[in-house]
Amino acid sequence: MKFYTSVGPNPRVVKLFMAEKGIEIPEITVDLRGGENRRAPYNVEVNPAGQTPALELDDGGFLCEVTAICEYLDERFPDRTLIGSTPEERANTRMWTRRIDLKICEPLTNGFRFAEGLPLFEQRLRCLPEAAEGLKATAQDGIKWLDPLIAGRGYVAGDTLSLADIMLFAFLDFGASVGQPIDPANTNILGWYERMKSRPSATAS
Repeated sequence: MKFYTSVGPNPRVVKLFMAEKGIEIPEITVDLRGGENRRAPYNVEVNPAGQTPALELDDGGFLCEVTAICEYLDERFPDRTLIGSTPEERANTRMWTRRIDLKICEPLTNGFRFAEGLPLFEQRLRCLPEAAEGLKATAQDGIKWLDPLIAGRGYVAGDTLSLADIMLFAFLDFGASVGQPIDPANTNILGWYERMKSRPSATAS
């Protein structure tokens, strides 16, 4: 296998996931800032959506979505699952991962793309600068919504680390670096964030 990576929170989700599972896969760095992901051969042979990351499989096929890549790796390397060992656990992880993606990750990322990241993205995809502040506020609303729901929990989906935690951490850490920090009023999220930040995987990724 080969892992096509770049800057940004999406590739970091997979890097965190692999670090937590102790998986090492040879990496190929894609020049995102230079637009390598938006031209051939990458957007023809690897990912027609022109996005990173991507995982090249042993049979020459490609997986190109973060959750699909992580679920595949969890099944391929089943020791210490980060998705779940039972149908109920897997469904719970997928539920929380989906909620986090829709309520926090997507609006946070687009808020950046349409504002601070506009010079990089305006020639690559449809950007709505007028929506940037509203999207950033929507992401903060999502964080505020999640904060009381994780009170008393070790992790987002329960008592064990899962893909939901990894995805949330990668995007909140990215947000902190692009002017979208966590509101200090969200004390449960802040405590969780500091615990995640102290994990070896955070440094390794």
